[in-house]
Order: sequence, then structure tokens, then C-alpha cells
Amino acid sequence: MPSEAVTGEDPFNQEPVSILRQPKAVWATAGASVVAFMGIGLVDPILPSIAKGLEATPSQVSLLFTSYFLITAVAMLVTGFVSSRIGGRKTLLAGLALVVVFAALSGTSSSVGELVGFRAGWGLGNALFVSTALAVIVGAAAGGSSAAILLYESALGLGMACGPLLGALLGDASWRYPFFGTAALMAIGFVCITAFLKEQPRPARKTSLLDPVKALGHGGLASVAASAFFYNYAFFTILAFTPFVLNMTPYKSGAVFFAWGLLLAVFSVLVAPRLQQRFGSLKVLGASLVLLAADLVVLGYGSHTTAIVCTIVSGALIGMNNTVYTELALGVSDAPRPVASAGYNFVRWFAAAAAPYLAPKIEEWRNIHIPFVVAAVASVIGAIVVWVRRSALSHEAEELEPKHATEDGVTVFAN
Repeated sequence: MPSEAVTGEDPFNQEPVSILRQPKAVWATAGASVVAFMGIGLVDPILPSIAKGLEATPSQVSLLFTSYFLITAVAMLVTGFVSSRIGGRKTLLAGLALVVVFAALSGTSSSVGELVGFRAGWGLGNALFVSTALAVIVGAAAGGSSAAILLYESALGLGMACGPLLGALLGDASWRYPFFGTAALMAIGFVCITAFLKEQPRPARKTSLLDPVKALGHGGLASVAASAFFYNYAFFTILAFTPFVLNMTPYKSGAVFFAWGLLLAVFSVLVAPRLQQRFGSLKVLGASLVLLAADLVVLGYGSHTTAIVCTIVSGALIGMNNTVYTELALGVSDAPRPVASAGYNFVRWFAAAAAPYLAPKIEEWRNIHIPFVVAAVASVIGAIVVWVRRSALSHEAEELEPKHATEDGVTVFAN
């Protein structure tokens, strides 16, 4: 995202804009987006409580993430197909409705198997909503694409930060309450979007189910997706496995991941663009991946206090990586950006599904340190892929430096 977006100027009309002066439809969609992103980290502080309440092992409870992201990955092939046929508004409402239903059902679960299944349905709804929300915000926003992108990125960061906090506040009484709370908030979002958002124009060409897969035939996009696959394994090892390592009360765990989410938001929106302009996208990405690997090793072998600090610090590195990966993925090929985003996410979310399952298993097979070593190795492999394939990525990375590919308002569509 360009620095102009941070200062509130559209690089194409050069007139000052404000992200605060937006139609009600934009605020309704952005507010629902905050809640949607909250759902990703909502269960972090209550994972130990869920394991205790349902008499499940950490590896069984980690399937809450695996089922969620596995369905999300597959759904990336469906979202463009659906939205290009029924329109953005109906796609948003369908996604919200699914989240409301399955989040509420999650709170009624009597076994970990039921909860994993309901989280899968939740993942489908979230995929439909999140993949469409930015396009809708850009279409309805005032002030140009820069203001819309900043608003969406802010919603993402706020949601990632507040999810663990909500999970802690409600989960301290019962692990079931965060699920009911999310269902209630998303129901409010459903009502607001129904009332304030008009139907958006449909694309001239309908997207097929195979278009995202075909887009991965481009070497540059395939390289970004492959590197992001390994990076996401490291990312979601931290998100899904660290709560068991910290073994803290919901309140304390929620506070840790709230701080983690704040750093993610700040470095994604404010720091990453400035570092990209100064050093270049590929150097920033490579360095951040290596630093994340070092952070993971220290997290795995350090003291309890050190693990807390490293968990929080990882939010800054993850925020930078998310921004750079997304911009590269959306600009490196000539595929329509929603299609490129879907193909990129289809690959990377599989790692997000694998890490929560494999990390506890690796601990059972070896010890508590090795899952972090494996995640660190994955992060380094991601950096190696960027380095080896730099010629396929460098041209696009250079083009991103002055304006960061925001002309159609989809810079962070893949986040």
C-alpha cells in the first residue's frame, strides 16, 4: 500500500481525502469485516479451555483451525464463481448468514468433532464474506481507492487484534460464550448490510471455478504462492500452537495476542510501505522472513517471558509479510486481480490448515521445541524461494515501489 494512502491522498486525483467521510454502506461492510477477521484469532485464548471442557488433546483442538482454513482454501475457488453470478451484496449476506449459523452452533457443541465440523461451515461463510468485502468497500467508498484500502487494512488489523481480546473476555466465563458473541455481532452486521448496502455492479465476465488454478500457471504468481505457503505454515504455528505453550489464563493470553494484533496492524499499514519504498519489496520480504525464523527459534527455546515477547514481536514481522506478499501476488501476473488473489489464497491457506494440526503432532513425536524449529525452517524456505525466483518477481516489485498497484483498489484483497 502506498504512502499516499497513509496520508489520505489519492495518487491519481491528487486531492486530499478522508477515510472518515464514507457512506453508511462502507461503514456497515467495514464493521462486519472487523468481526469477520476477529473470528480467526477468537479461539486463541480459549484453546486450553476448550480442550479441558471437551476432554480433548491439543492436536484434536487444533483441528478447529485446520477445518476452518481447509474449507477456506477450497472455497477460494468458489467465491469468484458465486459473486460474479449473484453479485457482491448477496455474496456478503450469504457469507454472513453462514457465519451466524455455524458460530452459534459451535457454541452448542458437545464434542470436539462437532466443534471442528461447525468451524468448517464457519470457514466457508468467512471465505465468501472476506473475499468479497474489499471489492464492495472500494466500489462504494468515497475518496478514491487509497482511502478504501486504508479502511479495509484498518478493519483487518483491528479484527485480528480484537479477536483474542473478545475470546478472553467472554471465554473467561465459558469457552462457549465467544462463539455466541460472534454470532450476535455478525447478525448485527447482516442487518446493517441489508439496510445500507445496495447491490454492486457485476463483472462483465463471469469467473469459472478453474480460473484461479489456471492463473497459477504464471511463473511469478506460482512463485509468490509457493513462498507464501511456507510462510503461512510459520504464521499459523504461532497463532494456533503458541497458546498451548504459553498455557496462560484466557485474560492473559488474550492480552498477549491483542498486543500481537496491534503490531500486525501498525506494521502492515504504516511501516511496511515505508520500508518498501526505501529498500524494495523483495529485500523487505526476505529480511522479514529470516527475522521471523530467528524469532521462532528463540520463542521455542526461550523462557516463558521470552516466549511471550517473541510472540508479540512476531506480529510486526507478520504484518510486513502480509502486505508485501499481497501486493506481489496481485501484481505479478496479468490475470484479473480477484482471480490472482483466489489462486494465491488457494495455495497459501492449505499451509494455514496444515500447521495447527502438525505442530501438536510434532510435539507428541519429539518435544515442545521442534514445532518451532520446523516453522523456522519453513520461513527460511519461503525466503529462499523469493531469492531464487527474484528475477520473476523483481520487475513487479520495482513497479510496486512508487504506487504499489492501487489503481483498481485491490491491494490487500488477499489478506
